[in-house]
Amino acid sequence: MAEVINMPRLSDTMEEGTVASWLKKVGDKVEEGDILAEIETDKATMEFESFNEGTLLHIGLQEGETAKVDSLLAIIGEEGEDISALISGGSASAVAEEAPAEAPVAEASAPAASAEVPEGVIVVTMPRLSDTMEEGTVATWLKKVGDEVEEGDILAEIETDKATMEFESFQSGNLLYIGLEEGESAKVDSLLAIIGPAGTDVSAVASGFGSAPAAAAPAKTEEPKAAAPKAEAPKAAPAPKAAAPVATPKVSSDGGRLFVSPLAKKMAEEKGFNIADIPGSGENGRIVKRDVENFTPKAAALAAAAGVSTPASEESFVEIKNSNMRKAIAKNLAKSKFTAPHYYLNVEFDMDNAIAFRKEVNAIPDTKVSFNDIVVKACAMALKLHPQVNSQWFDDRMKLNNHVHIGVAVAVEDGLLVPVVKFADQRKLTQIGAAVKEYAIKAKTKKLSLEEMEGSTFTISNLGMFGIDTFTSIINQPNSAILSVGAIVQKPVVKDGEIVVGNTMKLCLAADHRTIDGATGAQFLQTLKGFIENPISMLL
Repeated sequence: MAEVINMPRLSDTMEEGTVASWLKKVGDKVEEGDILAEIETDKATMEFESFNEGTLLHIGLQEGETAKVDSLLAIIGEEGEDISALISGGSASAVAEEAPAEAPVAEASAPAASAEVPEGVIVVTMPRLSDTMEEGTVATWLKKVGDEVEEGDILAEIETDKATMEFESFQSGNLLYIGLEEGESAKVDSLLAIIGPAGTDVSAVASGFGSAPAAAAPAKTEEPKAAAPKAEAPKAAPAPKAAAPVATPKVSSDGGRLFVSPLAKKMAEEKGFNIADIPGSGENGRIVKRDVENFTPKAAALAAAAGVSTPASEESFVEIKNSNMRKAIAKNLAKSKFTAPHYYLNVEFDMDNAIAFRKEVNAIPDTKVSFNDIVVKACAMALKLHPQVNSQWFDDRMKLNNHVHIGVAVAVEDGLLVPVVKFADQRKLTQIGAAVKEYAIKAKTKKLSLEEMEGSTFTISNLGMFGIDTFTSIINQPNSAILSVGAIVQKPVVKDGEIVVGNTMKLCLAADHRTIDGATGAQFLQTLKGFIENPISMLL
């Protein structure tokens, strides 16, 4: 069955997009993960990949044309399939209703139709807050049913595959209906909320919205009201909705009342913290997100969370629900590992000069440079001399990048984030160090923006600070290579025919054989060796 592809929301403030270029044309075969087009948003020009397989049957916007989010962008289906009805329908909501009901019924019940939606009422759907996001989880609602909403107000915090992000309203009115409770997940474009004039009955709109989780099964006539009590909540029982837990009272260790935000409660549970041990900085001592992020648990609490108190000979386990980020990491790494023909080149560099160089640089007041900063700078300069390594692979072409944007892998609780140091070859060592430090802090507090995680042409993963001397990494596609950096180790080495104490560091380049031949990878590492073993050369 043909799938309608709408203009995605590729940033949290995006209202419309412009097709910069199509990478597929009508009649082309499309695989899941193929880049369909480059979309210019309010922040950047981003690649938009397909989540469907089939043949590109229709293009709704030509290159250079602009349309609102959720406008018809393309249609993918089986070759020769009749899509005339979909083209005339022009929206995903109409298509969603056509599948379970006859066309006349679908047209009558589609929530997007102006005749069915009361005047002034706006249906808010789950936004696509990252270019790879397929579903989102409501971490917390910052508004409750009945609240006034102004344009620009933060409605909710949405957990995507990359981060937990604030989602702001683009409309003003009253929050009439909430389609997903805190902790619930749904696909992009599912019903999230309804905003409109106070007192408006939106139960029919909610129950008729085909992608709302509660109303997904009964898609035809009067049955949704009985089968989907959530859709009736704003009309029949507004009080429970209005009382959605903005603060959850609990009891502290001294018997007093404890106030906790839903997001803080969820984060504390995930980390295994006793919520009563966390001091609150919000109103009336309310425990909020930042309190959990800044809390350092006692050793006893950590031991209990780790299950140390479990009696001997008793089996025990903890199940942790996979976050959207963890699921996205699993999908992307599996795709990279099983589609890109990886090969690995291992080298060991003499770090004596780099150690002396860093010591001299850090002796300058207000200056701090790490060995990782030196590696980033050296890679950036080597990549300028070896553009083949600074390349990206696509099914129909290979892109050799003249700019150098280096992704620096940062470990966070839910997995791995890769903020990007843009134009790294043009930055000073101190500027690279400041950028990496800032990104690391943002990554750990989930404050990285999409723009700060996009556009890498090469990636560096450093586990040296954990004492790992050598390891291999999986390529961060569509990049062609990733460099694994180990710890600096002091050991006996041979210099000028004598055994002396030296400092060495092992690195491993994982490369995609489709774009980088073995000799090319080796030449890149030789150039990199020259910069790292003689870092003064990077300043000349």
